[in-house]
Amino acid sequence: MKKVILAMAVAGLYAFNTTSVFATGLVAIPATGFSGSAYTLCNTTGNFGSSTPTQPTTSANNTCATFPTNEATSPVAGYTLIASTTRNAVINGTTIGNVSDRVWRNSAGTSCIFGARFTALNADWDPNTAGTQYFEVNDIARGGFGSASVNAGYFVQATNASPIYRIGRTFTSVQHRAYKYDTAANKLLLGTNYLDLPTANSVNAAYTGEVTGIGPSTAASTTAATQDAVVNSNWIDFTMDVGYVDDDGGSNVVSAMTYVEAACNSSAVSGWVKTGAIRLRQTGQEATTMQEISIDGYAPPGATVP
Repeated sequence: MKKVILAMAVAGLYAFNTTSVFATGLVAIPATGFSGSAYTLCNTTGNFGSSTPTQPTTSANNTCATFPTNEATSPVAGYTLIASTTRNAVINGTTIGNVSDRVWRNSAGTSCIFGARFTALNADWDPNTAGTQYFEVNDIARGGFGSASVNAGYFVQATNASPIYRIGRTFTSVQHRAYKYDTAANKLLLGTNYLDLPTANSVNAAYTGEVTGIGPSTAASTTAATQDAVVNSNWIDFTMDVGYVDDDGGSNVVSAMTYVEAACNSSAVSGWVKTGAIRLRQTGQEATTMQEISIDGYAPPGATVP
């Protein structure tokens, strides 16, 4: 009987939140993905960060967006912050940024919200290449959700924060490129064969796209095979554009705070940390190469993170 009551309570929670799919608030991210894609669109301005995006407000550009009082406050009423940790992001022995990893839990101890926000540092991640190579985070992937019903969204807590352009039920981060990044007009155009909503046919790698970086005046082009990401219910992927200095001239030093709402329990959150539960992906949006940084992160109790 207790299991039935708990299931009904959790189901009611998700039914309530999914009513705001096309307005402010967390949105449902089904375990089976969406029609033809593992992804759904959130902020559609700025061509995924190649141009300057318009930040969400309570009246516009706000799909998937939430507006809590501050970053420490839950985006959904009735949740209390129970864990907050800063984790370093390290590649080639260099700390290129950090992740704020947070968990809020409801009073019944049945549902939690897992938050992550990346901040870039002024650091050269590739000392073997001339000049300063700034790591660019184009996606944050978070694992451990199995086939559970989840809601997801974000909060732009600073004027220099990147909004979230899309959210997917997938392990795969898909490269997104503007046609060129030499003029304001070209930055708004989509590269040849690039998709805002990738297909969901066969690709299950950590990231996919053209492996070679391009210069500002080089026309971006790819194939359908690289614009694909299969549904993986254990992972939620957030697409953004964050870097201390960006090749396209932008400078979104921090990401939005990303949220995943999922079932949990009242056990000690200290036991919920999983190796590799958070992945930072650089997907080669301009002249950069494809890279992944894997770090520890909170995940629902009993989660598996391969």
